[in-house]
Amino acid sequence: MKELPKAIFCWSGGKDSAYCLHKVLSEKLVDVKYLLTTINDKFKRISMHGIQEALLDKQVEAIGIPLIKMRVREGTNNEYEKQMEAVLLKAKAEGINQVIFGDIFLEDLRAYRENNLAKICMEAVFPIWKTNTTFLINDFIKQGFKSITCCINDGYLTEDWVGKKINKQFIAELPNNVDPCGENGEYHTFCYDGPLFKHEIAFRCGEKVYKALQIKTTDECILPSTIATKGFWFYDLIPN
Repeated sequence: MKELPKAIFCWSGGKDSAYCLHKVLSEKLVDVKYLLTTINDKFKRISMHGIQEALLDKQVEAIGIPLIKMRVREGTNNEYEKQMEAVLLKAKAEGINQVIFGDIFLEDLRAYRENNLAKICMEAVFPIWKTNTTFLINDFIKQGFKSITCCINDGYLTEDWVGKKINKQFIAELPNNVDPCGENGEYHTFCYDGPLFKHEIAFRCGEKVYKALQIKTTDECILPSTIATKGFWFYDLIPN
């Protein structure tokens, strides 16, 4: 049997990440040696999604693949890139040459990832790239995955959308300007069950938290009304 290429998988904890990892494993596309997640070390949460590190640990235990935690404090691109390069060079020393991402159609983000990896002679792989997002989200539900919105962008969705479970009703009620998978950053999710996991991850819902964008303006510099996003609503999910 031909040996599969070794890879590291960038794990966000959300639905696209779970769907992509399941595809890679079930279709035996690569040998996933590690999951890799960026953690805000100050708050002990997954960057952007806001999920507690303890819940991430539960996900990883239920998946059964070792996790590398990349911890950042400053939140700058420079810090992120330096940390990522250090982590990946260690993986490369173990014979890992591919890095897998669950991105779907953001061309600029793909180019950014590919360019950074090219600097250290590693390959970016996008197994669900250009997949129709309506198909993807429906197949996600059909396969028995379960997830809940943990963060929503208030430029697209109202407060009541955070904490909703991803199901057929959720998809049917999404506004027309929202991608079915939230690929433009409209919403983020926490995946807690499905064929990828050995068991369902138990959690309870805590409080809703609103975080405004930190944008300063003066009388001479007024933000145009076309900028819709004012901040994000987060749902604090707490491990049981």
